[in-house]
Parts: sequence; C-alpha cells; structure tokens
Amino acid sequence: MASLLAGRAARRRVGTYVALVAISLVLVAGSATPMVLDIQRGIAFAFRPIQGALDDAIRSVGSVAAAITEIGSLRTDNDALKIDNDRLRLENRGAAELRRENELLTGLLQLRNGFDFDTVAAVVIARDSSEARRVITIDRGTNDGIAVGHVAIAAGGALVGRVVDAGPDFATIVLISDPSSVVVGQLLGAGATGKVTGQLGGTLTMVDVDVVASVQIGGEVFSAGIELASGIRSPFPKGLLIGQVVDVAHDPNEVVQTVFLEPAVDLDRLEYVLVITSYLGGLQGPPASSVPCEPTASGTLPDSDVPCSSPTPEP
Repeated sequence: MASLLAGRAARRRVGTYVALVAISLVLVAGSATPMVLDIQRGIAFAFRPIQGALDDAIRSVGSVAAAITEIGSLRTDNDALKIDNDRLRLENRGAAELRRENELLTGLLQLRNGFDFDTVAAVVIARDSSEARRVITIDRGTNDGIAVGHVAIAAGGALVGRVVDAGPDFATIVLISDPSSVVVGQLLGAGATGKVTGQLGGTLTMVDVDVVASVQIGGEVFSAGIELASGIRSPFPKGLLIGQVVDVAHDPNEVVQTVFLEPAVDLDRLEYVLVITSYLGGLQGPPASSVPCEPTASGTLPDSDVPCSSPTPEP
C-alpha cells in the first residue's frame, strides 16, 4: 500500500514539472508574436511615467546629497577664508601701526638732527588726564641726563611741558595744558606777548595781550624765551610752537585782550617726546667778575669790593 502511494506522488511531481516546462516553452514561443509585443509595449508605456518619476526622485536624492556635500565643502572653505582674512586684517593693522610709529620716530629724529639743543628721546608710559591735572610720565630719567626743569617737545618743535620730577629711569612732565602751567608766549607777526596757561577742556588761554595787537584767527604763538639783564632767562627756550589762535575775547573797557589757543599737538595722545637736556631756565649763575663767598683764613668774608656769590642751585 505504501509503495502505491509513493508511486502516485512521484508521477504527480513529474507531471507538474512537465506541465511547467510546456507552459514556459509556449510562453517563449508566443513572446515573439505581434500581440504579445503590443501587450509588452502597452505595459511599458503605462509604467513609463512611474519609471520617470522614480528616476527623477533618484536623481533628486542624488542632487540633494551632492548639494549637501558641496555645502559642507563650501562652509569649510568659507571658514578657512575667514581665518585668512582675519589674519591678513591683523597683519595690515600691525603694518599700519608700524608705519605710523615709524613716521612719528622719523619726525622726532629729523627734529633732533636739526635742533640746537641736546635732547633725549623718551616714550610716554603713563598719563593723568583728569579735569584737574595734565601730567605724563616718560621712561627716561636721571640716568639719561634728565633733570627737573628740563623742557619736553614733540614732533614739529611743539612745546609739550616741563619736567617737575625725575628718578633714575622715569620723569614726570607737567603739560602746558595743565592749569598750573604758565608760559610766556609771543604772537607771530604781531610781536605781542602774553601768559599762556592751561584750562579745563584742553585749550590754552593767552592773557594780558596788548589790546592794540592785531590777532588773527589761525595765527601761531611761540614761546617768547625772554631773558632778563640780571641773567634770569625763561624756563622755556625761545621759538617753540605753542599753538594756533582759535578765538579772541576783547573788552572795550580793558587795555588787554584774551586769546584762546589750540595746542600744536594733541597733548592727551602723546606717545614720544624729546627732552631738552642742554637748556635750563631761571638764574644762570653769578657774573664772571664775582668771587665765591668763602671765608678767609681768619673766618671773615673777602674784603674785595667785588660782591661775592654762592652757586645757584638748579631749578
């Protein structure tokens, strides 16, 4: 019985296989007929829009991926360019600053070479520009020959101020814009003189100018450098540029007028100065005919008719 059932199953599998082969042969043979070809073309035509849409979608996905990759690359390149631009900008600023400093130092060197006095170049290392004080500190001092009373100037021979304190490697300068500063100035061309003092706001005031003097807006004022017959000379040498006239105040009932000046240099932004070390104002010592006030062997002063004198301390 079992063998009979196995034989039937085998015959059934063989029959199924033969039927499938026959159907395949019929389909292969019939695929070349015009009708089948038309059906294939119809099916292909019907699915063409779908295929085109799928192709477009695939291309779009590929384009988006490529765009994302390109954007990432461009962002990286942009970051690199930004870094390069920042570096170049800093280098340009540094080069511009070096050129500016070189121009300042060149101007001071030219002034120094054409000046009649010995000078020491110094860098401004501190400043006090409060409403009440206009003071700077420089990096040179007594070790460089700078002493109290020496005068400081800037490029162009502009008057800056006067040394009021000095240490081995520093010096303090009171600017001419400080309210305590007084300089005798002289109007170029008019010849009239007056006292130039500092005031709040940084401008300068020139007072006690003869009312008959013709004062022109834009006219220049220089240090008068007046020397007295007794040997006393001005704390400031003659011919240093103080500033330019910006306004004039005249009271008809007064015999003098007041002139307002703009300093020749921006005193609140000074970086370098020259300190004149071969000029000191004040009393320049006794006459050549005088003798020292030294006691004789007996302890008395000299009996000569020539007056004796003691050395005058430096201001």
